[in-house]
Amino acid sequence: MLKEERQAFIIHQINLHNKVLSSDLSVQLSVSEDTIRRDLNELAENGKVLKVYGGALSKSFQYPFKENNVYARDSKKQIASKALKLVQNGMTVLAGGGTTMLELARIIPESLQCTFFTISPLVALELAERTHADVILIGGKLSRNTNISIGSQVINQLSEIRVDLCLLGTNSLSVEDGVTDSDWEVVQIKKAMIRCSSKTAILSIAEKLNSVQKMKVCSLNAISYLVTDLEPSHTSLAGFGKVVEVV
Repeated sequence: MLKEERQAFIIHQINLHNKVLSSDLSVQLSVSEDTIRRDLNELAENGKVLKVYGGALSKSFQYPFKENNVYARDSKKQIASKALKLVQNGMTVLAGGGTTMLELARIIPESLQCTFFTISPLVALELAERTHADVILIGGKLSRNTNISIGSQVINQLSEIRVDLCLLGTNSLSVEDGVTDSDWEVVQIKKAMIRCSSKTAILSIAEKLNSVQKMKVCSLNAISYLVTDLEPSHTSLAGFGKVVEVV
């Protein structure tokens, strides 16, 4: 594989999953980790990715956000519009982080009267602009990789609440393996979020469907809704529709 092809693959994986590890890319591309590190350094120098220890992040996570850095933004806006229909007056809602969740926070109607808990300072700031929304930020150690609160303090706080609906993004999702991720601390937070929620909705662009990461968050049957940028009748969603309600 040519260097240009290899780097194009790396950029796509970073945009799709927000974060990549050098060790994983080495296996996927059958090249040494030194080669991957050189590629990541070059991509970072050219302003295409954010280099971090052991891998790289999508520029979607660089604050303040620039619209042209957000991968598949139109699809994420579409998902946000669909997910909004799940949020009703009087609900208590728990929101995760990520660019799709930010798109949803931006379109919450001014008139909606809800209590929002969130682990994302950025989502909290966006929601706080709505006069009738009560916003509670669940605090802890801030993950530089994901811009969300992580750690035992967050898990303890989540154990003390009960919400009607949890809205979560995902790194990967498949019928067989359920919701998976590549970050151990994020996995623990997502598990705690699902445990304290009556219903959980996963918000995911179609490209993430039928992909798997190393660490499991939950099985598909722990999820109530799957919200994607595809029509619910799309053939790609047939297997999911047997287990969850596809929106």
